[in-house]
Amino acid sequence: MKIDFNSIEEKVVEEFKGGVKNMVTKMYADSSVKIMNAYLEKGASIGFHKQEGNSEIIYILKGKAKVLFDETVEYLQAGDCHYCPENHSHSLINDGEENLEFFAIVPELNK
Repeated sequence: MKIDFNSIEEKVVEEFKGGVKNMVTKMYADSSVKIMNAYLEKGASIGFHKQEGNSEIIYILKGKAKVLFDETVEYLQAGDCHYCPENHSHSLINDGEENLEFFAIVPELNK
């Protein structure tokens, strides 16, 4: 199944999951998965949250990121992938000088 992100409306999400500033996303969702092509503005973040009933995979397309994962800190750049399993917590922070572009997949595990 082809998903054409060019035809999906872009949405601005303010302070996503308690983060700061804006996340801009084009999202495909059905009952099994959410797939997002998104970016965080310079200085923006997705708030620290727990993956409940799902996991999340984030692939960095452009920019630099800081990830708080449970009680650790990870630094990512283009080509890196972060995985947050179910019942673990994380936050994505754009601590670079440009937009942080990423692709995220959230499969629903417990329907």
